[in-house]
Amino acid sequence: MSWARGLSAALVAACATFLQLTPAAAGPTLDAIRARGLLVCGIHTGVAGFALPDSRGEWQGMDADLCRGVAVAIFNDATKVRFVALSSSTRFTALGSGEVDVLFRTSTQTMLRDVTLGLRHAVTYFYDGHGFMVRNNLGVSKVADMRGATICLIQGTTNEQVTADYFRSISVPFSPVLYERTDQASAALQAGRCDAFGTDASQLAGVRSSMPRPSDWTILEERFSKEPYGAYLRRGDDEWFDLVRWYTYAVIEAEEQGVTRANAEEMRRTSVNPNTRRLLGVTPELGQSLKLDPAWAYNVVRTLGNYGEIYDRHFGPTTPVNLPRGPNRLWTQGGLVYALPLR
Repeated sequence: MSWARGLSAALVAACATFLQLTPAAAGPTLDAIRARGLLVCGIHTGVAGFALPDSRGEWQGMDADLCRGVAVAIFNDATKVRFVALSSSTRFTALGSGEVDVLFRTSTQTMLRDVTLGLRHAVTYFYDGHGFMVRNNLGVSKVADMRGATICLIQGTTNEQVTADYFRSISVPFSPVLYERTDQASAALQAGRCDAFGTDASQLAGVRSSMPRPSDWTILEERFSKEPYGAYLRRGDDEWFDLVRWYTYAVIEAEEQGVTRANAEEMRRTSVNPNTRRLLGVTPELGQSLKLDPAWAYNVVRTLGNYGEIYDRHFGPTTPVNLPRGPNRLWTQGGLVYALPLR
């Protein structure tokens, strides 16, 4: 009996080891991406900091770089991504229909979006809040001053409801004017067709940075909502959900561990920290669990940088947007950005 118990224990241990080291099934989305040789990523139609074409027509911004990072994780090639610019009202339909594989598009996680659209919010990568921008000479210092104001809003966003709910709560009338795209609302604001523009503060900062005279405009300090942006995916493919979710955490974890574009190679070669060795693929279990190359996260950081580097590249003090990190600081620095343990 003792030898039988010993054999059973050995078999259980062997099975557990096999399950830990055997890669998960890739899932239909990852299989389709690999067969296509290209990731298709849904992004904003154009807002500085998140996704905006540069003078060469190449998309720049945090969302664009996060898309590129997924391509690096899969192919070790940041160019193997096709961007699809989607309006607020078409983004979820395009994802649900299979037009894009993933949506990195300033999309707030809400309960109804998460449970009624056939989609799934994978992970929060940016924390924001609804605000308003006005022309300096309007004489407005707080939102309650905007009685009877005409406010530009983007159709199909949470900002529509947030604005209506707030003005109703303080019994202040206003007139909404809805636009399909951010650039349309910005043009209307500058032309005087609206007294204010209401959307998330980060996007207001991006819009202001693109104006001919940014100093003519003020973003009011008040915030009226929680707007956690996340990657959205179609339901029903757990393996793809896992990949996008843990890829995003890996980019954050790299900043927590001090791994940068400049030192990733050296840290992979010399670090004795077990967490760093796992992250950078010295030990292969993270890559195996996602059916990726063991060096997938190392390749991403070496190519695009960690979360802080990506943020600074598009929102930092040397950029036109110049948006302080605020809640998007690491949790160790008083912010909300936090990677779940990669182990």
